Amino acid sequence: MLSALTHPRLQDCRRLFLRNYEVLINIGVHEFEKKGEQRVLFNVDLYIPLAVSTPTADELHEVVDYDFMRDTIAARMAEGHVHLQETLCDDLVKALLAHPRVRAVRLSTMKPDVYPDCEGVGVEVFRIKEEA
Repeated sequence: MLSALTHPRLQDCRRLFLRNYEVLINIGVHEFEKKGEQRVLFNVDLYIPLAVSTPTADELHEVVDYDFMRDTIAARMAEGHVHLQETLCDDLVKALLAHPRVRAVRLSTMKPDVYPDCEGVGVEVFRIKEEA
């Protein structure tokens, strides 16, 4: 797959990422899934314009903190059970795009324990913020 950074609206961006962030969550449509937690792996890419993410004083406030990605996932999971990975991805992408410095988001979720004969099943969403 080509890098999203080749998209014309993202060529002036840096990419922040969170890889294989494993969380136990309540997700699924089947009754047995509603009674317990499942492992879900999150992968997040945030595309931040260099103009608003290039530190001049080497200070955290000059960039988007990595905690933002983890905190956004935690806040969504605190809302309770979600049936579909598609819903979860859409909710998270919307929340991540709400950050004023974030121009685009690529996010995937994967449930690694659904089938014994594959690494996992999942969903990926990529969205670029509308131009003002």
